[in-house]
Amino acid sequence: MMRHLIPLALLAATPAVAQEKPVLTVYAGESVASEWGPGPKIEEGFEAFCACDLRFVTGDILPRLLMEGAATEADIVFGLNTDVTARARASGLFAPHGQDVSGLSLPIAWDDPIFLPYNWGETAFVYDETRLENPPTSFAGLLDAPDDLKIVIQDPRSSVSGLALLLWVKAAFGDAAPEAWARLAPKVLTVTKGWSESYGMFTEGEADMVLSYTTSPAYHIAAENDTTKHAAIFPEGQYFMAELAGQIASTDQPLLAQAFMDWILTPGFQEVIPLANWSLPAKLPQEQWPQVMRDLPRPEKTLFLSETEAQSLRDEALDEWLRAFSR
Repeated sequence: MMRHLIPLALLAATPAVAQEKPVLTVYAGESVASEWGPGPKIEEGFEAFCACDLRFVTGDILPRLLMEGAATEADIVFGLNTDVTARARASGLFAPHGQDVSGLSLPIAWDDPIFLPYNWGETAFVYDETRLENPPTSFAGLLDAPDDLKIVIQDPRSSVSGLALLLWVKAAFGDAAPEAWARLAPKVLTVTKGWSESYGMFTEGEADMVLSYTTSPAYHIAAENDTTKHAAIFPEGQYFMAELAGQIASTDQPLLAQAFMDWILTPGFQEVIPLANWSLPAKLPQEQWPQVMRDLPRPEKTLFLSETEAQSLRDEALDEWLRAFSR
């Protein structure tokens, strides 16, 4: 019997549940709960067996959670990543997820007892072959490209992908990161607050390349039958990102919250991820990925900074970025 069925059976046995469904409150980013994101399918899938009402509350989830503290209404937090989990962990608000993570399909080792990955991918610069016939084939080649190359990126102070680029440059170039930023900055057409604005400019033809993910072309192929979008794969490596779920220790729905965490790594959840979140599932072998994901080019090298490394380098890396873009 699957672990989640046991606590759910106990919930269903109480008279109060028979009269009114318990609510599981999940804090998540806007893109998760949007009609084109994975939220609706996740909600439908969990409610099919939980005898509950799953409700997404969207916004800038970590600042809200830290402000609310133990009084938060959240039972689950959905969509954190390792670039910010040091702050989340230090809050003491999270309980262990209780899952076996030995069989995850990630390119890095994972043994975190608190934050559970549900999908992953890598950052990449995406281009349209009809606009850019000779794209850079390396990060160094991107830095050496003519300054009339138009790139849009996201602000690391407000965007998860923008922060990932900050750490990608640091991981790839180390002490030479300031020089890398100085060479990249003239090619940056604009810096947007979030990913959606950047990607919209790219798809409207306003930019040659956009900071996104290695899996982004899969959407265009599967949803639009468009094979002109590609992720530039660099020998220096692509920066690894995982999206993470955490269970709030002070939840007033501990059985439901644990049931949700138990469900995350099951096929019923994981099979939703590739074609709803357009990312790679955390626990499905590659032969079970949709064909469009299996056909994407994969980087030979993965770059990753642990949450401790990311935390220690973040301020320095942001200063380097600000100096390059304030000239």
